[in-house]
Amino acid sequence: MIKFSQIYTQTKPIISVEIFPPKTEQGWVHLCERMSHLRKYPLDFVSVTYGAGGSTQDRTLDLVQQVQIQVGVPGVPHFTSIGATRERVCAFLDEAVAQGIGNIVALRGDIPANDPNFLLNDRDFRYGNELVAFIHQHTDQLDIAVGGYPEGHGQCPDLAQGIEHLKLKVEAGAAIIITQLFYDNSHFLRFRDRAVQAGINIPIVPGIMPILKFSQIERIVSMCGTTVPTHLRESLLAQTDGSPEQQAIGLDYTLKQSRQLLAEGVPGIHIYSLNNWQAVNQLVGRLQDLVKPRGA
Repeated sequence: MIKFSQIYTQTKPIISVEIFPPKTEQGWVHLCERMSHLRKYPLDFVSVTYGAGGSTQDRTLDLVQQVQIQVGVPGVPHFTSIGATRERVCAFLDEAVAQGIGNIVALRGDIPANDPNFLLNDRDFRYGNELVAFIHQHTDQLDIAVGGYPEGHGQCPDLAQGIEHLKLKVEAGAAIIITQLFYDNSHFLRFRDRAVQAGINIPIVPGIMPILKFSQIERIVSMCGTTVPTHLRESLLAQTDGSPEQQAIGLDYTLKQSRQLLAEGVPGIHIYSLNNWQAVNQLVGRLQDLVKPRGA
């Protein structure tokens, strides 16, 4: 199985998509029916989220297998360690390796908002670098992606300290960094420059989330501390929520954002799809001309 360390040595920008396991059987059937449509695009891998504490955890590896069969590219599982025991992590890693998976996205995850008694100090993994180190020590068969936060993490808004935490994850064995979504490229570029200055020399991949319904995006950014530029917010709010006009504005902005990032030399674009095939089809389809070998 091709690994991150091989994928990101290609001379072209890498385009990847994140999807999630549906909660219902109907949603699962619909996803599997539509997923093969991704074959027509130049994708390099598809990542699959892991529902921390939720009912979709056990289906992450199932969906990874479907990606590899139906899309024909590496499927990459996420693993979120919040509340997980070392035994649970080992079992997940062993199953992934047994299935021929070569990469994993390793995240600590968010502290449960509905558990006032949740204490990190009582857990096997308190921080992301601890999970990365554990995976790296347990198996050498998986390349590891970790999260980066261009506007700071909700529990660590100080960017300098966030870069220090990121460096710990890199030193623990991370192969690439995929950032949280953002809508102002200056935040990403500043984050990338500071990471490089700190001695981080692995690929830093911007995570992009297309806007098709602003109320949905507004809810997401409020949870993760991401900002939406005023001019973009005003343009979106001038349209009916979820309308074709609002979708057109959101997709055009995301395309412009992606083109600017690629012009700045980013190693690729990682698209948070929210399982919205319209967004994936339009965005990836319109980016195809930009994913030719660099200099071609």
